[in-house]
Amino acid sequence: RYLASGSGDTTVRFWDLSTETPQFTAKGHRHWVLSIAWSPDGKKLASGCKNSQIFLWDPATGNQIGRVLSGHSKWITCLCWEPLHINPECRYLASASKDGSIRIWDTLMGRCDKILTSHTQSVTCVKWGGDGLLYSSSQDRTIKVWRSQDGVLCRTLQGHAHWVNTMALSTDYVLRTGAFEPAEATINPQDVSGSLSELKDKAQQRYDQVRGQEPERLVSGSDDFTLFLWRPAEDKKPLERMTGHQALINQVLFSPDTRIIASASFDKSIKLWDGRTGKYLTSLRGHVSAVYQIAWSADSRLLVSGSSDSTLKVWDAKMKKLAIDLPGHADEVSATDWSPDGQRVASGGKDKCLRIWRR
Repeated sequence: RYLASGSGDTTVRFWDLSTETPQFTAKGHRHWVLSIAWSPDGKKLASGCKNSQIFLWDPATGNQIGRVLSGHSKWITCLCWEPLHINPECRYLASASKDGSIRIWDTLMGRCDKILTSHTQSVTCVKWGGDGLLYSSSQDRTIKVWRSQDGVLCRTLQGHAHWVNTMALSTDYVLRTGAFEPAEATINPQDVSGSLSELKDKAQQRYDQVRGQEPERLVSGSDDFTLFLWRPAEDKKPLERMTGHQALINQVLFSPDTRIIASASFDKSIKLWDGRTGKYLTSLRGHVSAVYQIAWSADSRLLVSGSSDSTLKVWDAKMKKLAIDLPGHADEVSATDWSPDGQRVASGGKDKCLRIWRR
């Protein structure tokens, strides 16, 4: 329904996808917006800035919701909402910060509910899993697993030799889409309707289907050029150490069907790995500079990548080759996303333009 962007100009913008013009420009931050996150019901957007403040916005009006969430002493690096099937009210939000802590916020009351401390350096990424666990990665080279309901530290995953930059869950896509079934979506955006309990049940069914019989898997990417595949709910030892990249890893993502892991690196390549075992499959080469971000199509067939070479490229995951080259940006492409219904790709970069690409 909506596309949102956060910018170094301190604003958050909501874009009307039918006219492809900005619908609202949300002002309030006093520094660069570094992270944004949609609640899984699509009714709230959280944004975090270099000033260590978190704002909540209503996409229907562009207005701020409630009060500013402040408490972190350094800037916000990542935001993540509690999954819809755990709480259909979408009440709790997790934030990670350069200050080394993770905070859980009650967005209804506008206050900090829990502070999770154990990392000794900046927290780079936080993920709220579907089984009641929170995962955090840090520049202290570790990943920590927390119980979200009481904030207890369950285990620390060690193995990386440098900063851990990025993480992905095998369930990311289904957690992001909640009760929304892309297969049933039409070009006219549907409102996900139904009572909270209906939405919760729908989201739970979709989650259970993707998760299957075994707990969700986590993959982490680091400045040490490697990735690790974990089963963090059960074991602090990794399933696989995934080597092959020649430079640091910027982003890693499971395909929506969980079968393939894709990783993007400063070595100009994207690598594909088996989503169950972590075994190397292939390298996608074509970018002439660092690959910053990647995004999967809803059907897991295509992968888009954005690069500092100012292009986007769409790859065919089955054929393992370049499908479409998308030049158009005048400078580095730093942000790339694929709409959950699979219809559009959005990209943003240094040229201060947001571009929308239709299938």
